[in-house]
Amino acid sequence: MSARLKSGLWVRAILRHVAGEGRSAMVLHRGDEDAGDVVVVATERSGTIVVLRETMSEPGWSRVPIDDQAALDTYLARQRRYDPDLWIIEVEVSSIDGPLEEFLGRRRDFF
Repeated sequence: MSARLKSGLWVRAILRHVAGEGRSAMVLHRGDEDAGDVVVVATERSGTIVVLRETMSEPGWSRVPIDDQAALDTYLARQRRYDPDLWIIEVEVSSIDGPLEEFLGRRRDFF
């Protein structure tokens, strides 16, 4: 297993980075400070939603397109049942088609 930043520190780094870019972000669910995975809900002003989850097995993020708020609620509830330590962050973006993964970086990049 490779080293990675603690989850709470990683989340705070993402929030600070997003705020530094003049965007809005908030924690929707606080997970385990040390070991929780992080899910990012990216929302356009138009209401379009995509969920990003950092993959540990291979480089990059996985994208899950979401149809509406009800589908998002169902997806996030399922993820929280599977991983009670999960952190959920919501980020407002101008376009979900942009390079969000590059903007967020990777937790492993800090080592």
